[in-house]
Amino acid sequence: MSVLARLREIEAHGGGPALVFAASRLDIDMLPPLYEALRGIGRVPRLQVVVQCRGGETNAARRIALLLHEFADEVVFVVPHFCESAGTVMALGAHRIVAGPLSIFSPIDPHLSAEAGGRGPSSMSVQDLRQFWRMARDWFDLDEAAAKAFALQVLGQSIFPTTLTSFHRCAQEVQAMGEELLALHMGDRPADARIAIVDTLLHGFHSHTHALTRDDLRRIGLPVASDPVLEETAWILVRALRGHVGPDTRGGEESPWFDAALVTATQAVRRQRDFQVPAPRWSAFDPEAAS
Repeated sequence: MSVLARLREIEAHGGGPALVFAASRLDIDMLPPLYEALRGIGRVPRLQVVVQCRGGETNAARRIALLLHEFADEVVFVVPHFCESAGTVMALGAHRIVAGPLSIFSPIDPHLSAEAGGRGPSSMSVQDLRQFWRMARDWFDLDEAAAKAFALQVLGQSIFPTTLTSFHRCAQEVQAMGEELLALHMGDRPADARIAIVDTLLHGFHSHTHALTRDDLRRIGLPVASDPVLEETAWILVRALRGHVGPDTRGGEESPWFDAALVTATQAVRRQRDFQVPAPRWSAFDPEAAS
């Protein structure tokens, strides 16, 4: 179960340095330690990134993907398990995605905080708002024009108008991000093909929690590959890391825990969250030590 041994196996098999990128939630503060890890590797022809990610900020996902491209001609994502939401946005920048049988991706429709008159949820999906008029049409037999007029009236009364504008702008932003990241490695394909991929991930599924498989991504048009050796090795690696990063490091609801880790062949750092300390703290750790 040695983390470093599995990392070296991935490097030998995949023909390039490897980086483990594990995060419960992507945010912009991950960039400096990632930059230091990449500087330690140096610029390389191929970088293999073993990803374990449950979501986070889409702007952070974009900047992380762009930073990875600064240090490699080819970026390969190896996804043994979770790569959801903002993680899926980040994966759009990969030249190749090696995904295992348990890999879980997700739609990328953004969410924003928006309380509807104090009665609604504190977070809503852009797609939920876009689909509201269709619900009125399908469930209440309204024609399209009447359904859209009804939806606009109800939403305008329930959600502050500029908040609706924020939802619209957020959706446009994620669309642009997706197209930008795909263009990093699909520049030779028609723009319409890239737009179609992002449109499907934004609007093509009924739920943000819809668990997309590697075959789903392949059908959408993303460069997904199977490699049983890499898949198995990466799965063993992320299992070995569970005692060092993620929910298993939390002793209780108010206890400090480690929510992110970056591991290369020469260094390993992780981030500690503590409700008693405002800012998270990064520190070195030994991935081979007993957890």
